Amino acid sequence: MVIRMMAGAVFFWEGILKFVYANQGVGRFTKLGLPFPVFTANFVGGLEIVGGVLLILGLGTRLITIPFIIEMLVAILSTKPRLFLGTLPLPPPPVPPQVGIWAVLHEVRSEYAQIMSCIFLLISGPGPWSLDASLLSGEAGKRDSLVEATARRPPLTGRRPPEAGEESWSDARRVLSR
Repeated sequence: MVIRMMAGAVFFWEGILKFVYANQGVGRFTKLGLPFPVFTANFVGGLEIVGGVLLILGLGTRLITIPFIIEMLVAILSTKPRLFLGTLPLPPPPVPPQVGIWAVLHEVRSEYAQIMSCIFLLISGPGPWSLDASLLSGEAGKRDSLVEATARRPPLTGRRPPEAGEESWSDARRVLSR
């Protein structure tokens, strides 16, 4: 739950920043040369806000981690090679190292943490304190009722075992309608 909430909160507030500060959204995407920077920045910002809330709530957790992993890979691949080479169109980091492998390793820490959190959530799921778990537990109750009803049904031969008493085929329907 803690990892899910941490990753969701970071995506959420980073999505908001893309709309509040142009240098974090459209301006940044334009400088990086990403196609359709206005659309891309708004799409990514919206994905981060909605997806961040979904992660915080634990709803569709495994599903939303997939676009987040892709987004973080694109973020790394669109900035870190040029930072390594010293050709990044964005302002350099404020303190050394400003280019090279150490600059890349220092600057990639946020994306790396987000990717690892999303991979963890993709593999392990949202955990017991999530809307996903609550919804699945409701489904498990329906499934248990179905199994129970199926186990109590009379044999298909038409003859009933003596211990069956007065059960009928409608007993299974009654259990399912609970």
